[in-house]
Amino acid sequence: MIIIYFFRALISDFLIYLLMLVLGIIFSPFAAFSREMACKSVRCYCMCCFWVLKYIAKINVEFRGIPPEKNVLICAKHMSFLDILMLAYILPKPRFVMKKELRWAPILGFYAMRLGCSPVARGKRGGAIGSLKRSINRKKELGDGQTVIYPQGTRVLPGVKAPYKVGAGIIYRDQKLPCVLVATNTGMFWGRRSLFRYPGTAIINFIGEIPPGLSLQDFMGKVESNIEKESDTLMSSN
Repeated sequence: MIIIYFFRALISDFLIYLLMLVLGIIFSPFAAFSREMACKSVRCYCMCCFWVLKYIAKINVEFRGIPPEKNVLICAKHMSFLDILMLAYILPKPRFVMKKELRWAPILGFYAMRLGCSPVARGKRGGAIGSLKRSINRKKELGDGQTVIYPQGTRVLPGVKAPYKVGAGIIYRDQKLPCVLVATNTGMFWGRRSLFRYPGTAIINFIGEIPPGLSLQDFMGKVESNIEKESDTLMSSN
């Protein structure tokens, strides 16, 4: 079975990145014309990826809860590229907080900037937070949208504990936005740097909203406890 999982990963990954190249080039004139067309182009790519995963890797996707349509902050568990695809597909106007280096990635960087994503320079805590605040503030002119931030700052494998960083809390406090929490189990099927793709149902669950106005400490406590609890529940049910 391990060999089967390996070849499923090899074929599905090849097709997913080939689709990124081909569709990225085909849709680029439309994406350059309007942000709405950029969102539609990304959703089309995501749908094609889900098809590849379903029929090649035997991974289905499932969405639970109600995705927000208004201007909100989204704090999400991040386990793999798959949960990015799922959020990019289901959210009306997604804007991801991403590491600055991805801005220059072929195809990916172009569409990220067209969506209004916020590139952030990693580094010492003070410098990174300053970079995050400046990037978020520059996106206010784009109007309503769903700003997605991964509070742990990176992909985290199932069962691995990683600290929740204060950047999400600072954006919540400064922007005075409600925050929607998202749990997932995607890492069980498509893990970080894994050579295998395991069959199953990858789930994104919108688990609730935190209203603006909490203290930074209370907010971070709610984010971590709720996301970790629900993500553990999703993983234990598979």
